Amino acid sequence: MPDLKIQSANILLVEDETDQRDIIKSILESAGYRVSDCATAEEAFKYIETNPFDLVISDWKLPGVNGDKILDFLKENSPQTGFILITAHSDASHAIRIIRAGADDYLPKPFDKTSLLFTIQKLLYTRSIETENIKLKQQSKHRTELLDMIGQSREMNKLFQRIEKAAPTNATVLISGESGTGKELAARAIHQLSNRSENTFLPVNCAAIPESLAESELFGAEKGAYTGANKKRIGKIEAADGGTIFLDEIGELPLILQSKLLRFLQEGKIVRVGSNEEVKVNVRVVTATNRELQEEVKNGNFREDLYYRLNVIPVNLPPLRQRQEDLLPLINHFVEYFSSFHNTESKALAPAALKVLLRYSWPGNVRQLRNSIERLVLLSYGNKITLEDVNDLELANEKQGAGFSLPHQGINWEDHEKDCLLQALSYCANNRTQAAKLLNLNYKAFLYRLEKYGIK
Repeated sequence: MPDLKIQSANILLVEDETDQRDIIKSILESAGYRVSDCATAEEAFKYIETNPFDLVISDWKLPGVNGDKILDFLKENSPQTGFILITAHSDASHAIRIIRAGADDYLPKPFDKTSLLFTIQKLLYTRSIETENIKLKQQSKHRTELLDMIGQSREMNKLFQRIEKAAPTNATVLISGESGTGKELAARAIHQLSNRSENTFLPVNCAAIPESLAESELFGAEKGAYTGANKKRIGKIEAADGGTIFLDEIGELPLILQSKLLRFLQEGKIVRVGSNEEVKVNVRVVTATNRELQEEVKNGNFREDLYYRLNVIPVNLPPLRQRQEDLLPLINHFVEYFSSFHNTESKALAPAALKVLLRYSWPGNVRQLRNSIERLVLLSYGNKITLEDVNDLELANEKQGAGFSLPHQGINWEDHEKDCLLQALSYCANNRTQAAKLLNLNYKAFLYRLEKYGIK
C-alpha cells in the first residue's frame, strides 16, 4: 500500500476516558491528521451535523448511547464518512457483527500506535480508490451518454478533455479532421455539454448550399427581397437563437459571405437580405473543415481575420489509423448496435475475420468502419461473421497503409512502443505468446520489453 498524503484528513475521535482520548489524539495529530474529539455520542452527533469528516473513530462503550448508534447516525447522515470502532470485546463473533452493521474496521483493546495508524491508512486508501473509481465510472458514463463517442486511447482522452473545456464557454470552436472522423458528433458533444443544451443545435452543410441562396439561407431575407421571396425568411443563424449553429465545411463558404459571418461574430447582429434593420442574435458558433484553412488563407480563398476569429478553440479529430487501440471497441460496438437496430440474430466475429478488420488502415475512418460493419451484420448468415464475409467487403482493393502514420511533429518512441505492447496484449486477451507473434517478436524479446516498461 503506497504512502498516502493524508495530512488533510479530518478525523472525529469519540472516547469517554480522558487519558485514553488524549493519547490517541496526540498519536493522530503527530501523524499529520486534523482531529476533533468528544466524550459522548450526543456530542458526536452535533459535530457530524456541522462538520465534514473523512473518518470517525469511536469507542464502543460510551455514556448513555453506545458507539453503534454513531454508526447508525453516520449511515443516515454522512454515508461517505469512514467508521472504525474501538472495542474491548475482541472475539470473532463480535467483530463480524460490527462489520456487518456497516463499520469499515475495528480495533480490539489494547492496541498500539502502529496498529492504529495502519488501520486508518488502510481505510483512507481504500476509500480514496473507491471514490476515484466512482468518479471515473461517472465520467465514462457521462461521456458515453452525452458524447456518444467511443475510445479510450490517449488521443481520444485528449479530445474528450478539450471538448469538456470548450463546452461551458461561448467561444467559437473550429473542428478539423479528415472526412469520416466524426466532426459533427464532436460538435453535438460540445453543444450537449454546454449550458445551451436545452436549446437548438442546428447543423448546416456550407458545401451543400447553392452560392446564389447562401446569404438568405444563413442570414434570412425579407419578403420581396428577390424573385420568389413571397414571405419573410428566417435564416439558419437566427433560427438557432439561444442555441448552437454548426457550420460544417466552412472552407466552402463564399468570400462575400465570410465577411458577413465575421461581422456577425464580432457584433452578434445579422441583417436579413432586403433589410437595413439589425437583428441581435445569441448563437454559439461551431465550425468544421477537412481543408487546411491556413493554406486556404495563403491562397486567398479564406479570410485570415475570419480564420483567427473561428479558431479561438481548435479541436482536432485524429484519424482512426492513429488510434488503433480504439478499433476493437468500435467494431464490437457497431456489431452489437446494428444487430439490435436491424433486429437480426446477435453476431460474433470469427477470429480470422476480426484479424483482417484490425489490420486494415480504414482510410474512410469511423464512417467507413461503421458502414462496413452494418453491411457485415446484414449480409452474413447465422450468428457468425466469417472471413468470407469480410473478404466480400473487398478491403484489399483499397489502398492499405502500414497501419501507422508518423505525425509531422514526431512521436515519443518509448510511449509508442509501450502502447503497441499493451494493444497486442489486449487483442490477445493477455496471452503473451500470441501477443509476441502479433508483433513479430520472439518470446524473450517480448518479455524483455514487458519488463522494461513494467507491464504485468
